[in-house]
Amino acid sequence: MKRINQYKKMFSVENSIDLKSLKTSYRKLVKEWHPDKFQEGDAKREEAEIKSREIIDGYHFLVSIAPETKLANAEEYKALTTASGILDFQHKGQLLEITFLDGTTYEYFGVPKKIYIKMINSDKIYRFAKRNIFESYMYRKSKKTMQEA
Repeated sequence: MKRINQYKKMFSVENSIDLKSLKTSYRKLVKEWHPDKFQEGDAKREEAEIKSREIIDGYHFLVSIAPETKLANAEEYKALTTASGILDFQHKGQLLEITFLDGTTYEYFGVPKKIYIKMINSDKIYRFAKRNIFESYMYRKSKKTMQEA
């Protein structure tokens, strides 16, 4: 949640994420912090390189959790969470990362340790996640499906 708030603050997003205003803010920030604006060897250029990477990461992150993006991918997400099992999962802070059998990984934000412990202790982890996590917490697709060789 801290990461979400940090990126929202960077892009001056108040409540809901609107892709059009996010894109406008992104372009303005990239223009302001583009490393090519500064001279080679200038300390400000190094700062601009770091800041521009942070801006790009923040933009992609916010786009991935935007309501419009979720709506566009809702059918795929519903199919995945109803048909695929869980391969692996990790909990760090309040971030739960679940990897499904097809290799796709989703991050769920704001999952308390208490819910995670209940999930681990559950007889059927997938069933618990389906009932208590998949539709209850903010999520984003963090890694693409692994390519078949």
